[in-house]
Amino acid sequence: MINDWYNWLFAFDDAFCEGELMAHRASALARALPPLLEILDGRRDPDRDDPFGLALKELLGRIVGSATPAQVDRWRITVKEYLFAQIWEAANREADLIPTPEDYVLMRRITGATYTCFALIEAGGGYRLEAEEWHHPDVRALSDLACDLIGWDNDLLSYAKECGKDKARHNLVTVLATHKSLTLQDALHEISQMHNTAIAAFLDRRAALERWAPLPVRKYVRGLEHWVRGHIEFSLGSARYVHAWPDGTQWPKAV
Repeated sequence: MINDWYNWLFAFDDAFCEGELMAHRASALARALPPLLEILDGRRDPDRDDPFGLALKELLGRIVGSATPAQVDRWRITVKEYLFAQIWEAANREADLIPTPEDYVLMRRITGATYTCFALIEAGGGYRLEAEEWHHPDVRALSDLACDLIGWDNDLLSYAKECGKDKARHNLVTVLATHKSLTLQDALHEISQMHNTAIAAFLDRRAALERWAPLPVRKYVRGLEHWVRGHIEFSLGSARYVHAWPDGTQWPKAV
């Protein structure tokens, strides 16, 4: 179920967020969203010629069968946020705009759909967090930090792929190089420093959380850690990214 959701996101990203018909037309993308939103809320059935709507309805049914109502609602909310965030990206492309670092770091958490995946960690593990646990400042901060780490790692690993399309405008490398007048190497160095700072903050916050957290909360945080590490492992072996790297590129192996 969770893997199929990832595949839906990859396909949607390629067709809607990077496709020629929608990616540079915010109004067209906005008009395409209402059917998906209604399917998410169970208010309509998808058209028979709508592969994304059909797959979304099937996935929704499986998630409803595996998760609590509260977990389903959390997932729905994050999916809606992700869909609306694609309009922001399309508007930037339409205006030939590279977002500021402040705007980009904030929106990257949503445009990458990572929160939609975090919302399924509990259901996939067969446990649940209470509402006050899910919304606890430590849990929210760790979720944000994990989301940042995954997004920034993805920007590094996908930079070559994205340079071939759309000037890599929605990539932290380009954002920093443009707005801070950095060389490519200096931008990469700054991202590495941001990454190290985020890891240190994650470890500090995790230590604070472990002083009060019951087992389900600790399992969720462990799921965040698996996501950060698993994303690197996946990306280093994925043809989606490695085929765009220059010949002879060598990445350190994850240990």
